[in-house]
Order: sequence, then C-alpha cells, then structure tokens
Amino acid sequence: MPTMSSARRSQWPVWLCWLAMVLDGFDLVVLGTVIPTLIKTGELGFDAVGATFAATISLVGVGLGALFIAPLSDKFGRRKLLIACVASFSLFTIGVAFAPNVAVFSLLRMLAGLGLGACLPAALAYINDYAPAGSAGKSTTRTMTGYHVGAVATALLAIFIVPNWRLMFIIGGVAGLVLLPFLWVKLPESLREVTPVKTGSAQAGSPRAAERKPSESANATTGVEHSIVAKPKTGFRDLLQKPYPMVAVGIGIASFMGLLLVYGLNTWLPQLMAAAGYPVSTGLTLLLVLNLGAVAGLFLAGVLADKHGTKKIVLMWFGLSAVFLAILSVKIQNEFLLNAAVFVTGVFVFSSQVLVYAWVSQLFPPRLRGTALGFAAGVGRLGAIVGPAVTGTLVAANIAYPAGFYVFAAAGILAVAALFVVPHEVKTADSSVPVDR
Repeated sequence: MPTMSSARRSQWPVWLCWLAMVLDGFDLVVLGTVIPTLIKTGELGFDAVGATFAATISLVGVGLGALFIAPLSDKFGRRKLLIACVASFSLFTIGVAFAPNVAVFSLLRMLAGLGLGACLPAALAYINDYAPAGSAGKSTTRTMTGYHVGAVATALLAIFIVPNWRLMFIIGGVAGLVLLPFLWVKLPESLREVTPVKTGSAQAGSPRAAERKPSESANATTGVEHSIVAKPKTGFRDLLQKPYPMVAVGIGIASFMGLLLVYGLNTWLPQLMAAAGYPVSTGLTLLLVLNLGAVAGLFLAGVLADKHGTKKIVLMWFGLSAVFLAILSVKIQNEFLLNAAVFVTGVFVFSSQVLVYAWVSQLFPPRLRGTALGFAAGVGRLGAIVGPAVTGTLVAANIAYPAGFYVFAAAGILAVAALFVVPHEVKTADSSVPVDR
C-alpha cells in the first residue's frame, strides 16, 4: 500500500482501534456476568426465558450492525463510522442501567448492538489498511487482543461489583464516552485504495510522488494517504460475483460457528459450570481464565499464521477447540486442572474466530475489505445469536451440562469442514490473492 515508511507511522490509530475492541470485549462478557444475578433475584422480571430473549435480541442488533452498517466504511470512511459506532454504543449502554423491565432492557441492548456490530469490522478494516504488507495475521490478532482484554477486565470487574449489575453497564458506557474525543482528534481517515494512483505524471508511491510538498501529501504524521480517485461503489452483490461465492460460503459458515462458540461460552459459561455443580464464584473466575487464555492465544495465532499460512493455522485452531470443548464435558475435580483446561480452551476457541477475520482481510481487495469483514461478522453474528439461544434452551430444560459442551465441540468440527471448501488461490481483477497466507 502506498504509505510512508512504518517508522513514520503514528501509533495513535493502532491504540485507538485496540481500545475500540476493548469496548466490544466488554459487550461480549457483560451480559454473561449479570445473568446469574438477574435470574436469581428476578429483578426487572428476569427468568431463564427472559435472559435468553435479552441475549438473543441484543445479538440481533449486533448482527444487523455488522451486515448493514459496517459496509458503509467502504463508502464514507472508517473514521466516521468508528466514531458514530462508539458514540451510539456508549449512550445506549448507559441507558440499559436504567431499564425498568425486561422489554426495555432488551431493546436498549439491541440498539447498542447496532453500533457494536459495525465497530469491529470497521476497526479491523482500518488497521489492515494501515498495517505493513505481510502482517495481516499479527495486525488483526493483536488488535483483537483488545476484544479479550476488555472481556477479561469486565469479568474481573464483575467479581467485585456484581450483584450491582447496573453499575456494570454505567462503567462500560462511560468508558466509551471517554474514548470519543481521542477518536475525534487523533484518528485520521484511513487509506481509501491500496493500489497506487496516478497524480498527473507522478504515481503515488513512486520517487516523484514522494517529492511532493507536505501540503500535497496525505497526513504526514500518520503515514496515511488519501486517494484522489473516486471509489467504485461496493456492496454485498460483489461477493456474489466470481471468484468470491465459494470463498464467502466457507468463510461465512466458519464465522457462524466461531461466534457461536465465542458468545455461547461467554454468555453461559458461568451458568453451565453452576449446572455442573461448581459454585457461582467459580464460574465467574473460569470466565476470566477463559478470556486470559484468549489473549495468549491471539499473540500465538498471529505469529504462526503469518509464518505458516492463515489457512493451516485456522484449521488447526478450530480442530483443537473441538477437542478441548469435549474435554470440558467431563467434570474435573482438581481445581488446577480445571483452570488449566479452561485456559487452553480459551487459547484455541477465541483466536480461531479472529483468524477468520485475518483471513478475510487477506482474501479480499481493500475496496471490498469493509464489506467482506461486515459480511463475515454479520453472518457470524447469526451464530452468536444461535449459540446463546441454544445454550439458554438447554439451561431452561436443565440439560445444559454436559450437552452444551457437546454442541460447542460439534460447532468446531463443522467450522473445520467448511474451511476446506475455500480454494487455495483467489484470482481477481485487482490481483491474484493466495488464500493460504
């Protein structure tokens, strides 16, 4: 991509995208931390059915945001969309704390989800525009560590704050409002086109282009250049044109299964462990351990993906996820072994889904990157809806343990099968894109 040397890039965009993912991580876990309290106390009229409805409808909002709002970043810019998403999420999340009943609680969660659903694809598209060539795996996984750092921080916070569930939502919303001015001041617009464009007789990225005056260049402090050529319109219809349909099918199914695992586990793990006979406090601690494993797994997965190829690593990661989820269906009496098993499960489960995003960033040209990531995240959010809904149904039927872990293990196996249909090379009008790197 035609940017200045990486040494001259500002670190502000990197950290701001990371912090945006911290907010997404908060939303991933917060409902799971308060559900046991809401069901136990019956506050606002909550029971197992009400909790399942709230978890499901909030994820509907997230899915709609990913599918229909995230692609706007390809048309109007990543920066504008990120700011709007963080603002809307923050305000609606604060509103959740003052909900008078289950219906309003669920509605506000759905509205907050619209912003969150678009936030993740826009942030990942931005950081992949900004990252040096050949580092998509590390750039994506390291940005997504924020997702799980946010989840870890939320689970840790819940240990000290729950049963005061209202304060959990207030803290999450206020954190987003604090981030907004930094996004506004320090986040430049991202690169619009990855290919060099001609300016008169000089081509962007060429020695002559590099000699342009600062006033004629893009942001000189961040190393992000703006294309002066109008962008072609993009949309989901582009994903239906050759050579993308088979790629989209495989990625969509894998993303569906990946987010089924991520949201199913983070929403219901404390309740699953309670059903297995573990204390509620143990379930919350294991939620923390699960997401600590996720952070460790992201660093490892990114390095291995860039070194050995994303396809090889994502297949291995989903396969190992299925194995360790099956192991958790057996009650483990030893506390150390239990925590170790949950930690290793977190290493593979959560970075599997992030590797799917990294792969999407490599498969599709930059003009379609936001749209493709929105598609992957949006279809994946359907899995995020199904995961908590199915698990919640098992909880209501008092068969969540061990059946819930069997469902999760099967999802991992299906993801492996789906990714095999993705071809090894995608030839486009833009370029020939190798799929396995």
